[in-house]
Amino acid sequence: METLRPVRRTLLRDTAYQAIRDAIVRGELPPGSTLSNAELAERLGLSRAPVRDALARLADEGLVETKPQSFTRVTPLALRDAQDAAAVVRAMHELAARTATPALTDDDLATMRAANEQFAAATRSEDIDAALRADDEFHGVLVRVCGNRAVAATIERYTPLIRRLERLQFRKASAERSIALHDELLRACQARDAAKATEVTTRTWRQLEDLATTDVN
Repeated sequence: METLRPVRRTLLRDTAYQAIRDAIVRGELPPGSTLSNAELAERLGLSRAPVRDALARLADEGLVETKPQSFTRVTPLALRDAQDAAAVVRAMHELAARTATPALTDDDLATMRAANEQFAAATRSEDIDAALRADDEFHGVLVRVCGNRAVAATIERYTPLIRRLERLQFRKASAERSIALHDELLRACQARDAAKATEVTTRTWRQLEDLATTDVN
């Protein structure tokens, strides 16, 4: 498990949460996997307490399910849950785009442009991890500039639910469409056209909702 490695002993609960969440999203802890506090703690180089707290948080977010005195395991990939999460994430990104676009600086636009170039390169080399990181950076500019902490927190909470599906169903053709939509969004942002930026954002994130209506088997 590449992401489950010893961590620095700072903010242990949050660090354990991030490491376990990332392992679930990447598929290193696949749906249905039984999770042991002791085993996870050993792999992460932590005590059981921060791991237990992390698993409780992941259960609250729908990535882990627990039956007291019986089991703790990674939840199955539920399409309805992914579709619901995608709708919430889309709404938050729409709000971010509408709010942030008029306030973008030239440096912000340069960051978005560079991230989209990285996204395009990663997509064409089929480097899923790099593509998703670049995509997060691209859209993250708008989330940061909008300055709404609730938007940022909601996106952070629900994105992992759709990311598992997104990774599983990664298609080069779909990613190429995302490159084109990024280009269109960037043009709207450069024009400080909030209405157009919001409309393009809607189309961009609806792709994930559409993905959640397909059969992953």
